[in-house]
Amino acid sequence: MKQDPIEVSVIVPISERYDDLRELYSLYSSELIRLGKRFEFLFIIDGFFPEAFEDLKKLKNEGNSVRIIKFAKNFGESTALMEGFGQAKGQVILSLASYFQVEPSDLSKLFAAYESGYDLVVTRRYPRRDPLVNRIQSCVYHYIVRKLTGTPFRDITSGMRLINRKILPKIVLYGDLHRFIPVLAFQRGIRVIEVNVTQRKEDTHVRLVGVGVYLRRVLDILTLFFLVKFTNKPLRFFGLLGTALFLPGFLIASY
Repeated sequence: MKQDPIEVSVIVPISERYDDLRELYSLYSSELIRLGKRFEFLFIIDGFFPEAFEDLKKLKNEGNSVRIIKFAKNFGESTALMEGFGQAKGQVILSLASYFQVEPSDLSKLFAAYESGYDLVVTRRYPRRDPLVNRIQSCVYHYIVRKLTGTPFRDITSGMRLINRKILPKIVLYGDLHRFIPVLAFQRGIRVIEVNVTQRKEDTHVRLVGVGVYLRRVLDILTLFFLVKFTNKPLRFFGLLGTALFLPGFLIASY
């Protein structure tokens, strides 16, 4: 008997931290079933996470719609997502963080926006329930990104996105550019919308990062700025990119 085709491929990159993957699968798969979607889950293990691998094997062996892709070493979340995009069977791609960020019940909002004609639906956790320090960091970061790129997005770090498979050839990720999927898509003329979703309580703890992380974020934004502003002027782009190679030392000395 021929099985019905997969409608939604759920891609979960496991690159840094993760929560209870069994619970994550249970909550989101239950919501997809409620919405009447035929789905598969692709867990991309980016690096050495033996406990996550064992938990996922048990989940798969229990007959759940789970596929596991395991990298030999850490290549980064962008590479994990690109591998997931290439392996996905569904016409619609749902990306999720490997930890709890957004309430599964808000999936209906994403599908409603997608079915209204948008090819990329991204999410904004609003209202934010984080501690003040996290909200300040996020506001400053997104203000800079909006000003440099001319895009309207207010929460590009939210991992829940709904993507039309046909636009994937237009989105090439490397480094840490997975955070900027909405910006890259917007710049390429793809129809993108950001919808408000409910932030999970597990996502509201204080998050403090080191100086090195801030420096990498600055370089990510510079890279994005060059990509967005000078894609149509390659000689100027590479000239400025060469100049930018000297910026890390300057930024470290000036921090």
